[in-house]
Amino acid sequence: MKQGPDRGDFVDIRRAPRTAQPRRSGNASRGSFTSRCGTNQNGHHNPDNFIVAPGVSNGAHHIHDYVGNLSTDGFSTDESLAAAGTTCAGGDKSAYFWPVMRVRAQRDDSGQARQSEADGNVGRVVAPASARMQFLGNARGKVTPMPPFLRVITGDAKAGTNGTANARAQWTCTGFADRALTDKYPLCPRGSRVTRVLDFPSCWDGRNTDSANHRDHIVFPGRSGACPAGTRAVPRLRMTLTYDLPNRAGAFAVDTFPEQGHDPVTDHADFENVMPGGLMRRAAACVNSGRAC
Repeated sequence: MKQGPDRGDFVDIRRAPRTAQPRRSGNASRGSFTSRCGTNQNGHHNPDNFIVAPGVSNGAHHIHDYVGNLSTDGFSTDESLAAAGTTCAGGDKSAYFWPVMRVRAQRDDSGQARQSEADGNVGRVVAPASARMQFLGNARGKVTPMPPFLRVITGDAKAGTNGTANARAQWTCTGFADRALTDKYPLCPRGSRVTRVLDFPSCWDGRNTDSANHRDHIVFPGRSGACPAGTRAVPRLRMTLTYDLPNRAGAFAVDTFPEQGHDPVTDHADFENVMPGGLMRRAAACVNSGRAC
Protein backbone atom coordinates (compact mmCIF):
# COMPACT_ATOMS: atom_id res chain seq x y z
CA MET A 1 0.00 0.00 0.00
CA LYS A 2 1.41 3.38 -1.02
CA GLN A 3 0.98 6.33 1.32
CA GLY A 4 -0.23 9.66 0.01
CA PRO A 5 -1.05 12.24 -1.04
CA ASP A 6 1.75 14.58 0.04
CA ARG A 7 2.01 18.37 -0.04
CA GLY A 8 3.65 18.28 -3.46
CA ASP A 9 0.44 16.85 -4.92
CA PHE A 10 -1.37 20.18 -4.34
CA VAL A 11 -0.98 23.39 -6.39
CA ASP A 12 -2.62 26.82 -6.24
CA ILE A 13 -5.05 26.89 -9.18
CA ARG A 14 -3.66 30.28 -10.19
CA ARG A 15 -0.39 28.51 -11.07
CA ALA A 16 -2.08 25.88 -13.24
CA PRO A 17 -1.54 25.89 -17.02
CA ARG A 18 -4.24 27.26 -19.28
CA THR A 19 -6.44 24.75 -21.07
CA ALA A 20 -6.48 24.44 -24.85
CA GLN A 21 -9.50 23.51 -26.97
CA PRO A 22 -9.54 22.45 -30.63
CA ARG A 23 -10.76 25.15 -33.00
CA ARG A 24 -14.28 24.36 -34.18
CA SER A 25 -15.06 24.27 -37.89
CA GLY A 26 -18.22 25.59 -39.49
CA ASN A 27 -19.59 22.03 -39.44
CA ALA A 28 -19.08 21.61 -35.70
CA SER A 29 -21.91 20.29 -33.55
CA ARG A 30 -22.20 23.04 -30.94
CA GLY A 31 -25.21 22.11 -28.85
CA SER A 32 -25.53 20.20 -25.59
CA PHE A 33 -27.86 17.87 -23.78
CA THR A 34 -27.82 17.59 -19.97
CA SER A 35 -29.20 14.53 -18.22
CA ARG A 36 -30.41 15.70 -14.83
CA CYS A 37 -29.52 12.92 -12.42
CA GLY A 38 -28.85 14.60 -9.05
CA THR A 39 -25.76 14.33 -6.87
CA ASN A 40 -26.18 10.84 -5.35
CA GLN A 41 -28.40 12.18 -2.57
CA ASN A 42 -29.49 8.60 -1.81
CA GLY A 43 -25.94 7.52 -0.97
CA HIS A 44 -25.52 4.83 -3.64
CA HIS A 45 -21.94 3.65 -3.00
CA ASN A 46 -19.93 0.49 -3.47
CA PRO A 47 -16.34 -0.52 -4.33
CA ASP A 48 -17.37 -2.40 -7.51
CA ASN A 49 -16.90 -1.88 -11.26
CA PHE A 50 -19.05 -4.08 -13.50
CA ILE A 51 -17.26 -2.85 -16.65
CA VAL A 52 -13.64 -3.51 -15.65
CA ALA A 53 -14.20 -6.19 -12.97
CA PRO A 54 -17.55 -7.85 -13.73
CA GLY A 55 -18.96 -10.29 -11.20
CA VAL A 56 -16.57 -9.20 -8.44
CA SER A 57 -17.36 -7.58 -5.09
CA ASN A 58 -14.82 -4.89 -4.15
CA GLY A 59 -13.30 -5.20 -7.62
CA ALA A 60 -12.32 -1.52 -7.57
CA HIS A 61 -10.84 -1.40 -4.03
CA HIS A 62 -12.15 2.17 -3.83
CA ILE A 63 -15.64 3.56 -3.34
CA HIS A 64 -17.70 4.90 -6.25
CA ASP A 65 -20.41 7.55 -6.28
CA TYR A 66 -23.30 6.62 -8.58
CA VAL A 67 -26.03 8.62 -10.26
CA GLY A 68 -28.56 7.38 -12.76
CA ASN A 69 -29.25 3.67 -12.55
CA LEU A 70 -30.31 2.62 -9.05
CA SER A 71 -29.06 -0.96 -9.30
CA THR A 72 -25.45 -0.51 -10.41
CA ASP A 73 -22.97 -2.84 -8.71
CA GLY A 74 -20.32 -5.38 -9.64
CA PHE A 75 -22.91 -7.84 -10.94
CA SER A 76 -24.80 -5.47 -13.24
CA THR A 77 -25.62 -6.59 -16.77
CA ASP A 78 -27.26 -4.83 -19.70
CA GLU A 79 -30.48 -6.63 -18.80
CA SER A 80 -30.40 -5.78 -15.07
CA LEU A 81 -29.68 -2.13 -15.80
CA ALA A 82 -32.54 -1.93 -18.30
CA ALA A 83 -34.94 -3.33 -15.69
CA ALA A 84 -33.96 -0.95 -12.87
CA GLY A 85 -35.05 2.51 -11.77
CA THR A 86 -33.05 5.71 -12.11
CA THR A 87 -32.33 9.06 -10.49
CA CYS A 88 -32.23 10.76 -13.90
CA ALA A 89 -35.05 12.68 -15.58
CA GLY A 90 -36.62 11.47 -18.81
CA GLY A 91 -36.18 7.77 -18.09
CA ASP A 92 -32.39 7.83 -18.57
CA LYS A 93 -31.33 4.58 -16.87
CA SER A 94 -27.65 5.01 -17.73
CA ALA A 95 -25.00 4.12 -15.15
CA TYR A 96 -22.74 7.05 -14.32
CA PHE A 97 -20.01 6.56 -11.68
CA TRP A 98 -16.70 7.90 -10.38
CA PRO A 99 -14.46 7.50 -7.28
CA VAL A 100 -15.52 9.45 -4.20
CA MET A 101 -13.70 12.39 -2.63
CA ARG A 102 -12.82 12.43 1.08
CA VAL A 103 -11.79 14.87 3.79
CA ARG A 104 -9.00 12.78 5.22
CA ALA A 105 -8.91 14.04 8.81
CA GLN A 106 -12.59 13.35 9.41
CA ARG A 107 -14.25 10.08 10.40
CA ASP A 108 -15.63 7.62 7.86
CA ASP A 109 -19.03 6.63 9.22
CA SER A 110 -20.21 4.90 6.06
CA GLY A 111 -21.22 1.25 5.77
CA GLN A 112 -18.03 0.51 3.83
CA ALA A 113 -15.66 2.08 6.38
CA ARG A 114 -13.90 -1.15 7.40
CA GLN A 115 -13.25 -2.27 3.82
CA SER A 116 -12.18 1.25 2.81
CA GLU A 117 -9.65 1.44 5.63
CA ALA A 118 -8.23 -1.94 4.64
CA ASP A 119 -7.77 -0.57 1.11
CA GLY A 120 -6.11 2.62 2.39
CA ASN A 121 -9.04 4.97 1.74
CA VAL A 122 -9.69 6.95 4.92
CA GLY A 123 -11.71 10.01 5.86
CA ARG A 124 -15.27 11.25 5.45
CA VAL A 125 -16.83 10.75 2.04
CA VAL A 126 -17.90 14.14 0.63
CA ALA A 127 -20.90 14.27 -1.68
CA PRO A 128 -20.59 16.51 -4.73
CA ALA A 129 -22.11 19.97 -4.32
CA SER A 130 -23.13 19.64 -7.97
CA ALA A 131 -22.86 16.91 -10.59
CA ARG A 132 -23.56 17.69 -14.25
CA MET A 133 -23.90 14.89 -16.82
CA GLN A 134 -23.64 16.78 -20.11
CA PHE A 135 -23.38 15.51 -23.68
CA LEU A 136 -21.48 17.72 -26.12
CA GLY A 137 -20.62 17.74 -29.82
CA ASN A 138 -17.65 17.31 -32.11
CA ALA A 139 -15.40 20.17 -33.24
CA ARG A 140 -15.43 19.01 -36.87
CA GLY A 141 -18.85 17.56 -37.60
CA LYS A 142 -22.20 16.21 -36.51
CA VAL A 143 -22.77 13.35 -34.08
CA THR A 144 -24.80 10.16 -34.41
CA PRO A 145 -26.72 8.66 -31.47
CA MET A 146 -24.90 6.25 -29.18
CA PRO A 147 -26.04 2.61 -29.47
CA PRO A 148 -27.84 1.02 -26.53
CA PHE A 149 -25.54 -0.40 -23.85
CA LEU A 150 -22.40 1.33 -25.13
CA ARG A 151 -19.79 1.13 -22.35
CA VAL A 152 -17.24 3.94 -22.05
CA ILE A 153 -14.43 4.67 -19.59
CA THR A 154 -12.18 7.68 -19.18
CA GLY A 155 -8.90 8.07 -17.32
CA ASP A 156 -6.78 5.32 -15.79
CA ALA A 157 -7.34 4.23 -12.19
CA LYS A 158 -3.75 2.88 -12.15
CA ALA A 159 -2.01 5.77 -13.91
CA GLY A 160 0.31 6.21 -10.93
CA THR A 161 2.02 2.94 -11.92
CA ASN A 162 0.89 2.48 -15.55
CA GLY A 163 2.02 5.92 -16.66
CA THR A 164 -0.04 8.84 -17.88
CA ALA A 165 -0.92 7.81 -21.46
CA ASN A 166 -4.59 7.41 -20.54
CA ALA A 167 -4.77 10.10 -17.81
CA ARG A 168 -7.53 12.48 -18.90
CA ALA A 169 -9.26 14.04 -15.91
CA GLN A 170 -8.89 17.76 -15.30
CA TRP A 171 -8.75 19.23 -11.81
CA THR A 172 -9.73 22.88 -11.51
CA CYS A 173 -11.81 25.32 -9.44
CA THR A 174 -15.05 27.16 -10.06
CA GLY A 175 -14.23 30.53 -11.61
CA PHE A 176 -11.04 29.14 -13.19
CA ALA A 177 -12.40 27.12 -16.11
CA ASP A 178 -9.50 28.29 -18.28
CA ARG A 179 -6.94 26.59 -16.02
CA ALA A 180 -6.63 22.91 -15.10
CA LEU A 181 -4.29 20.21 -13.80
CA THR A 182 -4.11 16.49 -14.50
CA ASP A 183 -1.47 15.30 -12.02
CA LYS A 184 -2.10 17.73 -9.12
CA TYR A 185 -4.97 18.62 -6.84
CA PRO A 186 -6.04 22.28 -7.02
CA LEU A 187 -6.03 24.62 -4.05
CA CYS A 188 -8.94 26.97 -4.64
CA PRO A 189 -9.38 30.52 -3.26
CA ARG A 190 -12.11 31.26 -0.75
CA GLY A 191 -15.57 30.91 -2.26
CA SER A 192 -14.37 28.63 -5.07
CA ARG A 193 -15.09 24.88 -5.25
CA VAL A 194 -12.75 22.07 -6.24
CA THR A 195 -13.92 20.84 -9.65
CA ARG A 196 -13.33 17.59 -11.55
CA VAL A 197 -13.94 17.64 -15.31
CA LEU A 198 -14.09 14.15 -16.83
CA ASP A 199 -14.38 14.06 -20.63
CA PHE A 200 -15.12 10.72 -22.27
CA PRO A 201 -13.97 9.39 -25.65
CA SER A 202 -16.52 9.98 -28.40
CA CYS A 203 -15.28 8.40 -31.66
CA TRP A 204 -17.08 5.05 -31.91
CA ASP A 205 -16.09 2.19 -34.25
CA GLY A 206 -19.72 1.78 -35.33
CA ARG A 207 -19.90 -1.88 -34.33
CA ASN A 208 -18.92 -2.77 -30.76
CA THR A 209 -20.41 -1.67 -27.44
CA ASP A 210 -17.29 -2.78 -25.53
CA SER A 211 -13.79 -4.15 -26.18
CA ALA A 212 -11.27 -6.26 -24.28
CA ASN A 213 -9.45 -3.22 -22.87
CA HIS A 214 -12.66 -1.12 -22.78
CA ARG A 215 -10.94 1.49 -24.98
CA ASP A 216 -10.44 0.19 -28.52
CA HIS A 217 -14.12 0.43 -29.52
CA ILE A 218 -14.37 4.14 -28.72
CA VAL A 219 -11.46 6.58 -28.79
CA PHE A 220 -10.78 10.29 -28.35
CA PRO A 221 -10.78 12.72 -31.27
CA GLY A 222 -7.39 13.76 -32.64
CA ARG A 223 -5.74 17.10 -31.89
CA SER A 224 -7.78 18.81 -34.60
CA GLY A 225 -10.98 17.59 -32.98
CA ALA A 226 -11.75 15.21 -35.85
CA CYS A 227 -12.49 11.53 -35.29
CA PRO A 228 -9.94 9.02 -36.66
CA ALA A 229 -10.70 7.23 -39.92
CA GLY A 230 -13.07 4.30 -39.42
CA THR A 231 -14.87 5.91 -36.48
CA ARG A 232 -17.89 8.16 -36.16
CA ALA A 233 -18.60 10.90 -33.62
CA VAL A 234 -21.22 10.26 -30.94
CA PRO A 235 -22.32 12.69 -28.21
CA ARG A 236 -19.36 13.33 -25.90
CA LEU A 237 -20.12 12.83 -22.22
CA ARG A 238 -18.59 15.37 -19.86
CA MET A 239 -19.01 14.92 -16.11
CA THR A 240 -18.44 18.11 -14.10
CA LEU A 241 -18.31 17.53 -10.34
CA THR A 242 -17.83 20.29 -7.75
CA TYR A 243 -16.98 19.95 -4.05
CA ASP A 244 -16.77 22.06 -0.92
CA LEU A 245 -13.36 21.01 0.46
CA PRO A 246 -10.76 22.53 2.80
CA ASN A 247 -8.25 24.79 1.06
CA ARG A 248 -5.22 23.02 2.55
CA ALA A 249 -2.58 20.77 1.04
CA GLY A 250 -3.19 17.18 2.13
CA ALA A 251 -6.68 17.84 3.48
CA PHE A 252 -8.57 15.93 0.79
CA ALA A 253 -8.03 13.18 -1.73
CA VAL A 254 -9.76 10.97 -4.25
CA ASP A 255 -10.22 7.26 -3.52
CA THR A 256 -7.73 5.00 -5.31
CA PHE A 257 -6.44 1.45 -5.50
CA PRO A 258 -4.15 0.75 -2.50
CA GLU A 259 -0.91 0.97 -4.52
CA GLN A 260 -1.82 4.31 -6.16
CA GLY A 261 -1.42 6.47 -3.05
CA HIS A 262 -4.36 8.79 -3.82
CA ASP A 263 -2.47 10.24 -6.77
CA PRO A 264 -4.71 12.79 -8.54
CA VAL A 265 -3.51 11.48 -11.92
CA THR A 266 -5.57 8.31 -11.30
CA ASP A 267 -8.92 10.10 -11.51
CA HIS A 268 -11.35 8.30 -13.82
CA ALA A 269 -15.02 7.59 -14.45
CA ASP A 270 -17.31 5.06 -16.12
CA PHE A 271 -20.55 5.11 -18.09
CA GLU A 272 -22.97 2.74 -19.76
CA ASN A 273 -25.66 4.15 -22.06
CA VAL A 274 -29.09 2.92 -20.97
CA MET A 275 -31.09 5.84 -22.36
CA PRO A 276 -34.33 5.02 -24.17
CA GLY A 277 -33.71 5.24 -27.92
CA GLY A 278 -35.91 8.29 -28.32
CA LEU A 279 -34.09 10.16 -25.58
CA MET A 280 -30.68 9.42 -27.10
CA ARG A 281 -31.92 10.57 -30.52
CA ARG A 282 -33.17 13.76 -28.90
CA ALA A 283 -29.78 14.29 -27.23
CA ALA A 284 -27.98 13.92 -30.58
CA ALA A 285 -30.48 16.26 -32.27
CA CYS A 286 -29.92 18.92 -29.58
CA VAL A 287 -26.15 18.64 -29.99
CA ASN A 288 -26.35 18.85 -33.79
CA SER A 289 -28.79 21.76 -33.87
CA GLY A 290 -26.76 23.96 -31.52
CA ARG A 291 -29.43 23.99 -28.81
CA ALA A 292 -28.84 23.62 -25.08
CA CYS A 293 -31.32 21.02 -23.86
